[in-house]
Amino acid sequence: MEPYINFAYIIASILFIYGIKMLGSASTARRGNQISSLGMLIAVVAVLLTKGLAFEWIIAGLALGSIIGAFTAKRVQMTGMPELVALFNGFGGLASLLVGWAEFAAHTDNSDMGVEKGAAVVVTILIGGITFTGSLIAYLKLSGKMGGNAINFSGQKAVNALIALAIVALGVVFVTTHSAWALYALIGLSLLLGILAVIPIGGGDMPVVIAILNSFSGLAASAAGFVIFNNVLIVAGCLVGASGLILSIIMCKAMNRTLGNVLFGSFGAATGKSGKVVEGEMKAATVEDAYYVLEAAQSVVFVPGYGMAVAQAQHAVKELAQILENNGAEVRFAIHPVAGRMPGHMNVLLAEADVPYEQLAEMDDINPIINTVDVAIVIGANDVVNPAAVEDESSPIYGMPIIKVYEARTVFALKRGQGAGFSGLVNTLFFRENTRMIYGDAKETITNLVAQFKD
Repeated sequence: MEPYINFAYIIASILFIYGIKMLGSASTARRGNQISSLGMLIAVVAVLLTKGLAFEWIIAGLALGSIIGAFTAKRVQMTGMPELVALFNGFGGLASLLVGWAEFAAHTDNSDMGVEKGAAVVVTILIGGITFTGSLIAYLKLSGKMGGNAINFSGQKAVNALIALAIVALGVVFVTTHSAWALYALIGLSLLLGILAVIPIGGGDMPVVIAILNSFSGLAASAAGFVIFNNVLIVAGCLVGASGLILSIIMCKAMNRTLGNVLFGSFGAATGKSGKVVEGEMKAATVEDAYYVLEAAQSVVFVPGYGMAVAQAQHAVKELAQILENNGAEVRFAIHPVAGRMPGHMNVLLAEADVPYEQLAEMDDINPIINTVDVAIVIGANDVVNPAAVEDESSPIYGMPIIKVYEARTVFALKRGQGAGFSGLVNTLFFRENTRMIYGDAKETITNLVAQFKD
């Protein structure tokens, strides 16, 4: 059966690559997902044809995983999707770590493991351990169970460097001696390093962290493929690792930062560099005030953020956009690459509400024409529209590309209160002369606006 299994792996790998390519366009993304899923089905069936498998454990694992997955997917809200993705990344890393440990445990005489397999086990456990605990910290920060601010202590980078050196030393010891104590010490330090690597990263960088951890989970799976000599696992892991890394770099570029700066720069830490003191006050407006302005508007741009996800307002936003279009206004949705708490967060929400893809505009497309827009409606976005990124050199986000909604003729900012965003920075947009604040739940506010047009 081995030649047929390897042929099935080749077919599955081709489908993975082709499916990922189709994900690059909204018009083909659904088909790409289906093609990739078909490739995974072929890969799973091929694995099950391998001799020597304990099917009772496989069936038990499938049943338990299906129950947990279905229960979780049924209960999770769209606002909980970022932390759910973080958990998925983490358990992917944990699965790879367990594969490495199981391979070691399967060798009664560890001297026959060999240098190559020993090195593969070390890499699998290292990346898997970092991914697991790092993802758990990301989950705790995103879910609010842990503060979103960066956590730093004296000598933190030195401690991380020492742990990394100890891991390298333990890896060499294990590869040369296959000692159990070295393996278990390696597991412990890898798990610890994952925690220490993520706690100093502030909430504003969580979308990038999610992408990086996704990349790590793929690399861990690829390393696990080398451990158990599974070709399709190697290919699939490399694809996930490479695509996650590319996405991380794209998002870093959107924030005008380097990958190293995100990982080691401690953005969001209480360093005292919080920007200039903002003078003036926020000016509130009512739903009725906004209605009269929108009723006369010829061009409207919606800028969604995490607040839209919290309020689950995407369907109400779609309805308001349709009403404005019918009223003669040109409507667009400006999407910042790092809006929300995970890559593509706003795109997912708007797609769920069936917002036409043609109405979505990237930051680079909307900024050149934003000064011609009559009304910009900011729904729960904060850092991605903060003028301090352009004007205040003392701000931690200075230099970060933003959607320049402050250049629109009128800005309505929908916000639950007057607090700062997830990164803890005050948004100077809210103090502008052309900005009016509409406080309250975003879904309720948009629904009331819709009712004004219908009356």
